[in-house]
Amino acid sequence: MTHGAGAPPTVTRRDEERSRPAGPRTAHDAWPLAVLAGVFTLAQLALVRPTLGLGWDEIVYTSQVTTHHPAAFFSAPRSRGVSLLVAPVASWSDSTVLLRIYLALLSGLGLYLALRAWRGLFPTRVLVTAGAFFASLWVTLFYGPQAMPNYWVAVGALIAVGAFVRHRQDPSSTGALWAVAAGAALMAWMRPTDAVWVSIPLLVLAAVWRRPRLPAAVVGGLLAGGVPWVIEAYASFGGLSERLAEASRIQGGLGLHMAVDDQLRSLGGRALCRPCTGEMPHPVITLWWFVLPLLAVLGLVVAVRAGRALRTAVPLACAATAALPYLFTIAYAAPRFLQPAYALLALPVADALWLLVTAGRGRWRPALRGVVAVGLAGHLAVQLTVLVHTVDRSAAGRQDWARTAEGLHRLGVSPPCLITGHESIPIGYYTGCSSGATAGNNENMTAEDIRRTAERLPVAEITRVGSRPNAYARTWPVHRVEDYEIRVAPAPDTPRE
Repeated sequence: MTHGAGAPPTVTRRDEERSRPAGPRTAHDAWPLAVLAGVFTLAQLALVRPTLGLGWDEIVYTSQVTTHHPAAFFSAPRSRGVSLLVAPVASWSDSTVLLRIYLALLSGLGLYLALRAWRGLFPTRVLVTAGAFFASLWVTLFYGPQAMPNYWVAVGALIAVGAFVRHRQDPSSTGALWAVAAGAALMAWMRPTDAVWVSIPLLVLAAVWRRPRLPAAVVGGLLAGGVPWVIEAYASFGGLSERLAEASRIQGGLGLHMAVDDQLRSLGGRALCRPCTGEMPHPVITLWWFVLPLLAVLGLVVAVRAGRALRTAVPLACAATAALPYLFTIAYAAPRFLQPAYALLALPVADALWLLVTAGRGRWRPALRGVVAVGLAGHLAVQLTVLVHTVDRSAAGRQDWARTAEGLHRLGVSPPCLITGHESIPIGYYTGCSSGATAGNNENMTAEDIRRTAERLPVAEITRVGSRPNAYARTWPVHRVEDYEIRVAPAPDTPRE
């Protein structure tokens, strides 16, 4: 008999059958994910625009591999993953448009592969909904085509966690083990500390289950992606503990900090909220942030009642540990920090949304569907509004840097040259110059180094109007360019090298 006394509940068996590959049907199920990835790519190109200039952090990462600009100072918290990611384009071309198109295409492929790792664990409609939710967030659309690490940590997290759950259900799947290692390596390649936080629940569960191949895959992936960062710690920072201490200092001193309100302030489109002061965004902008965990918990309840709690509980746990350091250990915020958590939460959220539109009877079902439809439409409108505002503001700031660079060229500051002072890294990049700082998080030279450089190359110090320049530049002739005062070192008497 099919349903004997010891048989599992019917809903569990159906779920198990759905979790297994289904031959030709699995290939058919991949098409909706591919279409979603294509729409995501096109949306980035249309809404963020390939002409958007490089931002501060993008300049640091990209300048490490390009031959068209001097490399900017690379601080302790950063990892080389993004630099390697952009190297296929940035190593031979200085075209921002080409780089944006390349990253948009790559991020669409990343979304497809991340969702594909979950096929069979959730129905296709849930995966498409989860992907659409994550892809429609303004922070995902904005950073998808940018040379930044957090989106790729999110992709790696989805791949690693999905493959982890798949191998738990089918221990004979060696491909899943390789996917776990690949996802963990991608995370560690981009941000080693984030990779560790995401992986904590996976390592705990693997230890409880006593399946040595699972923790080996997770740890192996973390090592593959993180060892270069550790090697660089000893080569350039004096050791691993020294690099971690310096990274903590740059980030304001890691410890117990309440950054939940900072993250809320950043939801209005602030790329970096440091210091995070000012009024909160309108409640309409932040409402989704409070609804998100509620829907995720509802998704867990749905999964428990359907006999498939594991595949929902694991991404929920990893989302929680991914968000923990950025909510409670740093004293500032950036919305991109929580991208891995948003990506993992999208799965139970999508499951909960499908419950709401299919549950209920009689007049309640149309009412629930109407509430969900209105809520999703409002959510999309809010995300697109914030995205347009963020893109416009970012474009204006980067255009200011470009105009300042043109002013520096008119003053005779052209490559090879050195820019110091306020926003020296981005303005230096746009000018084609090296950047230097004698203090702060990007300190890379002394005042004497700058004086010696001025004896053979054009050097300019940039300050805000009315601000006091560094001592070495106080006697240099001052010029007004845009909203800056620029002091240019006198030309040396001997020919420049």
